[in-house]
Amino acid sequence: MSWLLVIAGAIVGAPLRYLTDRAIQARHDTVFPWGTFTVNVIGCMILGVLTGAVAAGAASSSLNLLLGTGLCGALTTYSTFSYETLRLAETGARFFAAANVIASVVAGLGAAFIGAALAQAIWQ
Repeated sequence: MSWLLVIAGAIVGAPLRYLTDRAIQARHDTVFPWGTFTVNVIGCMILGVLTGAVAAGAASSSLNLLLGTGLCGALTTYSTFSYETLRLAETGARFFAAANVIASVVAGLGAAFIGAALAQAIWQ
């Protein structure tokens, strides 16, 4: 039964990633992959809040499967991040490639930590 929760979350997460990525990227006239960056940071924030809520006993393991594994797993995308970074480097946009790696790691970890701290402040 757990796998149904993961599938249900992914059914929402995958199209949400695609639509968000397209909407954001259409608004920026740059080679920097703002759409992928945005969905990855949002996913990290959601996962941070969820992890903090589960640790505090305010969220169930079922909700973790639905939102954490399913939604966030389909919303975020390490493969697209890697591909876009490689394409930037290969096309000579090395500054943007390095900026994508650094900004994604810093913003993603920061969002996860902020989300977990927010959950801890709310539920403890």
